[in-house]
Amino acid sequence: MSNSAAFSPEHSIKTLSSSQQAYHSLPATAQALDIDLSKLPFSLRPILEGIARNVGKHGVTVEQLKALGDWPTHKGTQPVEIPFAAGRVIMHDLSGTPAIVDFAAMRSAVERMGLDPTIIEPLVRADLVIDHTVTMDNTGSPASLRINGELEAARNVERYSFLKWGAQAFNTIRIIPPQTGIVHQVNLEYLAQGYLHMDGLLVPDTLIGMDSHTPMANALGIVGWGVGGIEAGASMLGQPMQMLAPEVVGVVLTGQLQEGVTATDLVLTITEMLRKYPAGVVGKFVEFIGEGSASLSLPDRATIANMAPEYGATMGFFPFDAISADYLRATGRDGDLPLAFHEAQHMTWTAGQPLPEYTDTLYLDLSSVEPSVAGPKKPQDRHALSDIGRVFTQSTHDEQRAPETATVIPMRTDQEGVFTAQPERTLKDGDIVIAAITACTNTSNPSVLVAAGLVAKKANELGMNVPAGIKTSLAPGSPVATDYLTKAGLQQHLDALGFNTAGYGCTTCVGNSGPLSPSIEKALQQHDIVAASVLSGNRNFEGRVHPDVDANFLMSPPLVVAMALAGTVCIDPTSEPLGKDDQGNDVYLRDIWPSNQEIQDTLSQCMDPQAFRQTYENALSGPATWQTLEAPQGPVYEWDDASTYIQEISFFDGFSLETPDDALANIYNARMLVMCDDNTTTDHISPVSRIRPDTPPGQYLMEQGVAENDLTSLGARRGNHHVMLRSIFGNVKARNLMVPGTTGAVTHYFSDSHPPEQMSIYDAAAKYRAANTPTVVFGGKLYGTGSSRDWAAKGPALLGVKAIIAESFERIHKSNLVGMGIVPLVLPPDVTLQSLNLDGSETFDLEGIDELRPRGIVTLTIKRADGSQLSFTLNSRVDTSSELEQIRHKGILPMVLREIVNKK
Repeated sequence: MSNSAAFSPEHSIKTLSSSQQAYHSLPATAQALDIDLSKLPFSLRPILEGIARNVGKHGVTVEQLKALGDWPTHKGTQPVEIPFAAGRVIMHDLSGTPAIVDFAAMRSAVERMGLDPTIIEPLVRADLVIDHTVTMDNTGSPASLRINGELEAARNVERYSFLKWGAQAFNTIRIIPPQTGIVHQVNLEYLAQGYLHMDGLLVPDTLIGMDSHTPMANALGIVGWGVGGIEAGASMLGQPMQMLAPEVVGVVLTGQLQEGVTATDLVLTITEMLRKYPAGVVGKFVEFIGEGSASLSLPDRATIANMAPEYGATMGFFPFDAISADYLRATGRDGDLPLAFHEAQHMTWTAGQPLPEYTDTLYLDLSSVEPSVAGPKKPQDRHALSDIGRVFTQSTHDEQRAPETATVIPMRTDQEGVFTAQPERTLKDGDIVIAAITACTNTSNPSVLVAAGLVAKKANELGMNVPAGIKTSLAPGSPVATDYLTKAGLQQHLDALGFNTAGYGCTTCVGNSGPLSPSIEKALQQHDIVAASVLSGNRNFEGRVHPDVDANFLMSPPLVVAMALAGTVCIDPTSEPLGKDDQGNDVYLRDIWPSNQEIQDTLSQCMDPQAFRQTYENALSGPATWQTLEAPQGPVYEWDDASTYIQEISFFDGFSLETPDDALANIYNARMLVMCDDNTTTDHISPVSRIRPDTPPGQYLMEQGVAENDLTSLGARRGNHHVMLRSIFGNVKARNLMVPGTTGAVTHYFSDSHPPEQMSIYDAAAKYRAANTPTVVFGGKLYGTGSSRDWAAKGPALLGVKAIIAESFERIHKSNLVGMGIVPLVLPPDVTLQSLNLDGSETFDLEGIDELRPRGIVTLTIKRADGSQLSFTLNSRVDTSSELEQIRHKGILPMVLREIVNKK
């Protein structure tokens, strides 16, 4: 039996024979500590290597190393705390901007203390890709890319100037300028090299990202997942992430996809399957393995990994293998060194090799997958393509409404951005008004983009057209897609149908769909018409794609083109004609759908590793608008009180180096600020949509002198807390159950001396704070599902919310709440939000917070207006000792700032 007390990381240093590079040998560590590495899931091995390499540093102990090595004995079902320190961080501008605002505010706070502000400096590499603010203002034109790029640059001068300041102020922050691509595709195609160099050693690439779709990198055998900006910011400043050793669900893939079935169809099937899995995968790792995985290309794997948050998992991991190495070579990088390194570390799996042990093992035969769509409101609601019309009809029938129609003359923007009239159109239920090839889920995958181009080519050759009034757009994840589509002769056919390249970034899927034709928007707002969008994205939550479009279906890029030709979702596309050719003959999907061989032949002709290298060689230079943009200099940002985009956040107002003595205090006589229904997403809590002039943030901005046409979006203004606080719970589709029949940011304000008064959530929160009345929020199942939006936690915290009580929480959002000092509490299994029968007139006591322990309990007492009371215990989701410390400090950033300053 080996003596674990004598373990030293230096004893496991080896040299890779093929490159003479030193690395910490995981097999040597396993042998020294009697760890059976073959039984450990592949997704846990890079984490084990990181712990082993850091024993004796940052508080990492050999006991923690041994605890993860013993994972096969409990398979993640016991609360074992382990440290995870990611090697790098990635972020997009919507999440990255407020993170850098936080750093800048910390530097200002340190300077006010009379200390050197540069002690606030990220300790790990951080890449920020500006990709989430290009909007589809102009589409269907050869000039769309230029016009949208110019509009993006003009609207974001303040934000981009601030980010350029951040790049010079912080040594470890790198900015990838606009028009380079979507953060996750840039990561997959460029930033990820298959390994990292740290402290003179070759180490596995590990990362965390400020976006829930960070797991896309899992396709390359990279351990990484999405966290909130709050948690990521602390990690960048050197705070180890304490986590519970996760359960790992193995998904064994067998067989091959059938002819005509795409990776999009596969991932929608996986999402449905894992959401229906009785034990669920929320908060768990999912590891894909099996001989069927060998039939999937790396981009196919990336499509599956990308949608991990949609099926609820922390990761969707594929072990590194020869396919991973081939992809690195095909995209202009070295594949030999990463493959040799992973093989030496026993981190590769090949067909025929025994499987490791898993918490549970599921199986999927790839040949069983059929063409699919998901919607109309949730990505897990998968349906066979043939059922799209039936599903839409059923969803509108369930609303018990009489269908309406409207005759409109659609307008389309020309090359100069001017609206011009199109043929008259009768708008009715199920008509498609947005058809968008968008989002990293699919635009990272050349096979489905080429398939879309081939569908367009066949349709053009038959003389087909997209009906008037459909907003068509193509937003590739990187310019490389334009290169291969152009080389294949397919971009011209996409252009002919209106799918011109309109931007390189995250667009329609994140709500940057831009305006519809004015006549169509007016008709949708004045008539009860349920219009539809079809998009190749990963999110279709209510109010996300466009506030006036109620039905949104996810599908593959070639299906987006096909459905755009049909113009409606009220058909069975597998048996009914999509339209007519130039001779008046019916055209069916089978007539324009390419074979798998056609797709592969086209890919072999147009894919070029040199194109990837050339695209990213000048990635840091950016377009001319970026290069000529002036930015402040110096280590401390000069805040401008007049700015409507960037403001010093109030986190550190009155900051003290002493730990607050009231953070872990019981809560008495709290009022309910908001009561949310099931599946309340971060889009509902903190929308990123266009700012309407009749909303609280719109009214505030216009009071500051901002013109109605310049309100832009909540995503773009996430660096201004004055705007953001007025938008919390303000999605146009958000429903506060305290105020039945309403949507948006409204609530009832209750007091002992006055009858309830309806007002904005922002105003009610201010009145409660002025009266020193604590507030809580109630929610249903899966509270906080959606993208890792820091403001969905920051906002409630700054509004004064002390605790959120829900039936269950989404993983990232739960961590964000803790990181802001909000206590997340879970109702007992036999208690639901509905069974509590709350209306807002109650007051609430929460006792046990003063003695809280990780995963402890808190007693809730509900005191009703009629004098009756109800008490029961809640389970705390403050899961680890580290999270308890975050609550004690009223947030992770104050905690880290105290640690940094107290060390000086």
